[in-house]
Amino acid sequence: MAVPQRRTSKTRRDMRRTHFKLEVPGMVKCDHCGEAKMAHRVCKSCGQYKGRQIVQ
Repeated sequence: MAVPQRRTSKTRRDMRRTHFKLEVPGMVKCDHCGEAKMAHRVCKSCGQYKGRQIVQ
């Protein structure tokens, strides 16, 4: 059975977890209305994407 020989130190444990974190999504300003939206998505307030009206 796999049992660790020694206790893992706090430093070693935390070094392993450095990449396990939340990331902020890429937000950009809408060209049409100027509201913040996620990149490569249709704007929720005006319905525009790449200068075209997608959603009414």
